[in-house]
Amino acid sequence: MPRARSTPMAITALAAGGFAVGTTEFASMSLLPWIAEDLGVTNPQAGWAVSAYAIGVVVGAPVLTALTSRMDRKRLLLMCAGIFTVGNLLTMIAPNLLTLLIARFLTGLPHGVTLGIAAVVAASLVKPERSGTAIARTMMGLTIANIVGVPAATWMGTHFGWRSAYLVVAVIGLVTIVGLLTYLPSVPARPGASARVELASMTRPQIWLPLAAGAIGFGGSFAFYTYITPTMTEVTGISPNLLPWVLVLYGCGMTVGSLVAGPCIDRSIDKSALAGVFGMAVLLTLTALLTHIWYLVLPVMFLNAIAMSLFTTGLQARLLREASDAPNMSAAMNHAAFNFANALGAYLGGVVITAGWGYRAPSAVGVLLALAGTAVLLIAIRLGQGRSRSVVDLG
Repeated sequence: MPRARSTPMAITALAAGGFAVGTTEFASMSLLPWIAEDLGVTNPQAGWAVSAYAIGVVVGAPVLTALTSRMDRKRLLLMCAGIFTVGNLLTMIAPNLLTLLIARFLTGLPHGVTLGIAAVVAASLVKPERSGTAIARTMMGLTIANIVGVPAATWMGTHFGWRSAYLVVAVIGLVTIVGLLTYLPSVPARPGASARVELASMTRPQIWLPLAAGAIGFGGSFAFYTYITPTMTEVTGISPNLLPWVLVLYGCGMTVGSLVAGPCIDRSIDKSALAGVFGMAVLLTLTALLTHIWYLVLPVMFLNAIAMSLFTTGLQARLLREASDAPNMSAAMNHAAFNFANALGAYLGGVVITAGWGYRAPSAVGVLLALAGTAVLLIAIRLGQGRSRSVVDLG
């Protein structure tokens, strides 16, 4: 077990990286109208920046994981934090849409590795019986990003321009680098780690089927969330000044979902993941129907955020159960799958808006994606019948 100068501070530094990653990923969605106005493009065209980031994650997760399988984990995290910081600075100064898309693609490259490796490193810093707590505290940065970071970025976009939000995220990236340098010890790669072993794990149906379920099903919520700002302001009738509080509500739902997911997964990993993705389909149906009634759609949106967290946590637990010999690739690819869903949801949501179907249409698209994800997960569960369903067996 690597010795940290201060394990709590090392985990805090890892969490800061998750906070920065979560803020830059989700804030792009809430900032779309201001980005579009400044660059002289439509909201769906600005939505391509969301897809560009997500494609960067999808490309970067397997490639960086394979190429760096033998690299010291501290050095790898520092490299990823450096790429991330530079990418956000380039986003801030992007003069046109093409430059913005390139900057967002670059920023997304280290996303999957940053979050995936951070979880593995956090577990290595503590005794085995406390690894779950260490991972949860590290991932808390991503959760807090949705409660604090994204609403704050949206507020800054409203008052100081969208570019200011990315400057702040870049500063957080620099703080993360300093924290990792100061508190994180050297963490050697796993003995026998290689690109071949990591990549070989991806051929198993019980790995790629859940990844496919996440890549498709999670796109349902992203189809809605990508265009949440114009949906809330133009259809629901919420003032732009109140939008940050709507995002806080969404982030709180994700936090509650993370808390609920633990006991649920202790009972059954598969049932928890299935309840999450099918629940998203039901709640997105209600969202499409009730978008114009604020006091009904906001509670539904809160419940949808809970379902999202239940689904994502359930899939992560399932992958850890099935890929104990290649945790780095499976952890990174899980984030890649969800960012493919990000790109898919953003793109399809933009297609139906451009077609003139209005801002309710992305939620309807989301229903279809969530149902498709449910079907894929059911196939995976069917093929894996007879396997353990408990998190206890992850190790």
